[in-house]
Amino acid sequence: MTTIAPRPLMPRQAVPPLQLPTLDHGLFDLAADAAPNFTLLVFYRGLHCPICLKYLLELGRLQADVEQRGVKPIVLSGDTPERARAMADKLKAPGLRMAHSLPLDQARAWGLYISSSRGTTSIGIEEPALFSEPGVFLVRPDGTLYYGAVQTMPFARPHFDELLAAIDFALAKAYPARGEYAAAV
Repeated sequence: MTTIAPRPLMPRQAVPPLQLPTLDHGLFDLAADAAPNFTLLVFYRGLHCPICLKYLLELGRLQADVEQRGVKPIVLSGDTPERARAMADKLKAPGLRMAHSLPLDQARAWGLYISSSRGTTSIGIEEPALFSEPGVFLVRPDGTLYYGAVQTMPFARPHFDELLAAIDFALAKAYPARGEYAAAV
C-alpha cells in the first residue's frame, strides 16, 4: 500500500481553493469570502465526535467576539448534509456557518490527517469509513495562510479564547505570519 502523508500549508502562501455547500448559508467559496481580517476555518471530525461538539459549542458561544474582530468563522466536515444537520441541531447556533461534504482529497490538500473507522463511538454514533482529523486555520483576505494547526487526534486543540487574544495582538502589532522559511537549513 502506498502511503501519502499530508503536507503542511505554508504561511504567506496561497491556500488551496475551497468551495463547499453549507446547511443554511449557500455555497461557501473561500476565494469570495471577503472577511475584513481573516476567515477562520475550523475543520472537525464529524457528528460521531463528542469532543468536536464541545469544541464547536465553544466557538458558537464566542461567535460574536470572533466576528467583532473582522473574522468570519466557518466549520467544515466531510459529513453528509444529514449528519451535519444533526450536529447543527446539537449546537443550536443558527448563525454559525456549517459546511459539509468535504472530499477527503481536499482535506488532505489542507494538510489534514485522515483516519479510518473504528466503529461506533462512545456516544453510540458510527464513524464514517474514512474522515479527516481536526484543523484550525486563519486565512487572510488575499487567500494566504496566516495561522494553521492540525491534529492527528481530536484532543488538545487551540482554545478559541487564546486564539482571539492572538488575533488581537496580530492586528494591533501588524504581526506577520510566521513559519514561512522553506529554504535549506
